[in-house]
Amino acid sequence: MKTAVITGGARGLGAATAERLRQDGVRVVTLDLAGDVDYQLDVTDDGALESVAAEIGTVDILINSAGIVGPGVPLVETRAEDWRKVLEVNVLGTVATMRAFVPGMVERGWGRVVNFASMAGKDGNPNLAIYSASKAAVIALTKAAGKELATTGVLVNAIAPAVISTPMNAETAPEALAHITNLIPMKRIGQPEEVAELVAWLASEKVSFSTGAVYDISGGRATY
Repeated sequence: MKTAVITGGARGLGAATAERLRQDGVRVVTLDLAGDVDYQLDVTDDGALESVAAEIGTVDILINSAGIVGPGVPLVETRAEDWRKVLEVNVLGTVATMRAFVPGMVERGWGRVVNFASMAGKDGNPNLAIYSASKAAVIALTKAAGKELATTGVLVNAIAPAVISTPMNAETAPEALAHITNLIPMKRIGQPEEVAELVAWLASEKVSFSTGAVYDISGGRATY
């Protein structure tokens, strides 16, 4: 039985992915700041991650779903502390979990890492400059790590969803939500279960010749 660690596993896409992987017989360990999860911790806390990694033992799959949106304001109204907070969670948190769990995967010669990026990281969303920049960083991180690990048996890929029906997006400013929904040719937002299907595939043995890639799930918004 394979073991998966899912950050941001308490709700939204992380919770949907946890449920989907369990259907495949995967042992799922969920991490989040709060909520009904196996371990409550901050992904930016290296010491806590190290301790939890030791408790969990062998990990084959890492799903980096933890993330925050940050303020929905024009770029010139953003503050340095807003940037630091979002980048700390969305980028450094992803890096921290990879540092904690990828070495064991490399040692065993098999692993799957799926990082949650966003269409915002490819297109840039107005009044969400911080979030957009953080997800662009996740995309570049994924490409670099995928190339570094390409011969190890550990595959690192990212997904770039358009707007999905999750608690995080329920907190997004209505005008921003309307704008990004209007960009989707299917004229609807995605469902967490639809995203979880893509993640489950990327976390499986069915994927063998793809790494450092970004998989769009956007209702037609992304065509490149």
